[in-house]
Amino acid sequence: MPRIRIISDLEACRQIWQQVMPAESIADLWEVRDCFQRYFKHRPNFIVAEDSRGICGLLPLSWIEESQCYGYFPGEIWHGKTWLEKNRIYACGETPLSDLLAHLSSPYYLRYLLPHAGRGDGEMAIDEIGYLFVPPHYDFEIQNYFREFSRKSIKQILREVAAIEELGVSYRYDEIADFDLMIEMNISRFGADSYFYDSRFKEGFKSLANYLNEKGWLRFTTVLINGEPAAVDMGCLYRNVYTVMAGGTSSRFRGVAKLINLHHMQWACQQRLQQVDFLCGDFHWKKQFHLTPRPLFLFSNLASEIARKADLEVMPRVVHA
Repeated sequence: MPRIRIISDLEACRQIWQQVMPAESIADLWEVRDCFQRYFKHRPNFIVAEDSRGICGLLPLSWIEESQCYGYFPGEIWHGKTWLEKNRIYACGETPLSDLLAHLSSPYYLRYLLPHAGRGDGEMAIDEIGYLFVPPHYDFEIQNYFREFSRKSIKQILREVAAIEELGVSYRYDEIADFDLMIEMNISRFGADSYFYDSRFKEGFKSLANYLNEKGWLRFTTVLINGEPAAVDMGCLYRNVYTVMAGGTSSRFRGVAKLINLHHMQWACQQRLQQVDFLCGDFHWKKQFHLTPRPLFLFSNLASEIARKADLEVMPRVVHA
């Protein structure tokens, strides 16, 4: 019978996380999580199961005071919702998820979980749909991708993009100073509904940008129209997957979001990347662009009550409306 204990010491949590998490995606890295932990400062609550072989289960949680519930570590929330995706529940033995959850005395609201994270503890509800562009599906040729569209649809998209390009488009790359410009554009677009409106999220994201830059994984893409910034995207290239993590667009240039998103796809084909991850968010353009859907899951004991108390709503995600 595994022994289950709860750990709240941050350094001990770090050691356990780095011992068992696979580091397959950028969200698996402790350093990425810690960028937000520094500013949100939610108390860790790691539920750890151990048997004779070592750690056989890990549910890494944070107590989120504002929502009065547990969320996935580090609990980086805006309007009651965490942001980081591809969350994992680690289990390598026979310990069911229900045994780990039984040690919680308060509600839990765990979202953006990878499929099968529950290890057979029943089906989890779909939280949101993420969207991927997968260059190998098209032999790394953007023209092959265009064949998925109806002739009328792709003509309309390319016509909109061409109209913007006629205004005089150029690109600026990897200018980390454009971080502030991206924040300004995002807040200007979404106002108080921008997660950057929360200084904790803004500073956590700035810390993330600095970390990615130090590792050589950061990619900024800035669209200039006649020399004027029209859109900025911040992305991360990790293990041949490009994740578009945040963005901002100017309201002066209609259709610039399509331009920059298509630019990411063309670049991914040229670089022969495995995926472009545009993350979750049910924006119309993602379906219009025939991206590959990827569901992420929700596991909660009081989801409806938590939603009511925290006044949860679908918030503007990264990239663009």
